[in-house]
Amino acid sequence: MLGIVTAGLAPGLALLSYFYLKDQYGSEPLSLVFKMFIFGALLVFPLMFIQYVLSAEGILQGNFAKAFGSVGLLEEFFKWFILYYTIFQHISFDEPYDGIIYSVSVSLGFASAENILYLVANGVQDAIGRALLPVSSHALFGVIMGYYIGKAKFSAGSPKKWVLLSLSVPVLLHGVYDFILMTREDWMILMIPFMIFLWWLGLRKVKKARVLTLQHIEKQYTI
Repeated sequence: MLGIVTAGLAPGLALLSYFYLKDQYGSEPLSLVFKMFIFGALLVFPLMFIQYVLSAEGILQGNFAKAFGSVGLLEEFFKWFILYYTIFQHISFDEPYDGIIYSVSVSLGFASAENILYLVANGVQDAIGRALLPVSSHALFGVIMGYYIGKAKFSAGSPKKWVLLSLSVPVLLHGVYDFILMTREDWMILMIPFMIFLWWLGLRKVKKARVLTLQHIEKQYTI
């Protein structure tokens, strides 16, 4: 059992460390990062229940409705809800890149708990595949959500556009990910280029967020 828990947690913690160490302009409190990770992990249980009820009641049936509704929308909305209502006004969220740190923490907490439950049910032999696909995809959905949350807090003008994008873009990408898995027997043919695109987009958002953070710091020193 310890081996399964370790295999389930390791990829999430590794990815969280990677994105955490990308913050060159002031590390976030580890206690708060860990708290967001735990919040994300706890989301798995109510979401499993909601998804079970939707399935049992025949709501959101069909591959498209399941992929974009009961999986993409539900999972990303609850992660977004925690991020927006616990971190957006928090004093520690003081630079654009911080949005990525906290969003990735929530996403990887969720992915890690989901991963452990999957490995308990199906065996540790799937650990590598789970690390490469579901866990890393959740991390990248978190990166994109956090980037737009950072834009919403620190961009001039109305934040509504960026807040909307912080939810809608991850929902769309998550839906596409699951739709590929649900509808194609040869899903790897599409999944490999999709994951390459997702990594490209996520790392591009990381780079942009770091630039925005540097500009934010420089602006503070010139005021």
